[in-house]
Amino acid sequence: MLKPSLFLAGALSVIVVALAAAGIFVLAARGFSARERPSALERWVARRARSLAAPAGAKERVNPIPNSPEVLAEARAHWADHCAGCHANNGSGDTEMGKRMYPPAPDMRQIETQQLTDGELFFIIQNGVRMTGMPGWGESNHGHDEQDSWKLVAFIRHLPLVTAEEEREMQSLNPKSPDELREEQEEKEFLNGEEPHEHTEHEHHH
Repeated sequence: MLKPSLFLAGALSVIVVALAAAGIFVLAARGFSARERPSALERWVARRARSLAAPAGAKERVNPIPNSPEVLAEARAHWADHCAGCHANNGSGDTEMGKRMYPPAPDMRQIETQQLTDGELFFIIQNGVRMTGMPGWGESNHGHDEQDSWKLVAFIRHLPLVTAEEEREMQSLNPKSPDELREEQEEKEFLNGEEPHEHTEHEHHH
């Protein structure tokens, strides 16, 4: 008679093989397109990857920068300029870039992000998370330092409370494409009663 432990090991092996076979079948049928919606298993793996990204020592760190309106204002401007392209001004991830990533950018207002410790959030900002599209900004050449990351941690905590007024302010700080800049200039000229200028059309090559 088989021992319970051997029976359990055999049963688990069968389940693992079955899941692997199912995964291979799905991939063979549908490929690795990033346009597909992630499965429940992939979403779970992505969440686990994020929660496991920081080592134990990093998780215990506490934000050393006291929260204040000035800190939030600095972090809000930094977020609008550097982070909103993927995460949106309100942290929802509802942007063209954020929605098209694989997995999509998470809604950072929700419990899955807000329950992370200050140290975990800081570590993720500094080091990124592999195979999620989240880059690491530590020791970058973009003027981003540890204090900036800690201020962003404070702003992430504030995301569930972002007001419509804050979002409007952030929209003015979001990076603009050449077309958006041209439209803003044309609108400004129109409101000032100026004659519209001819703008040179640039041909785009792909």
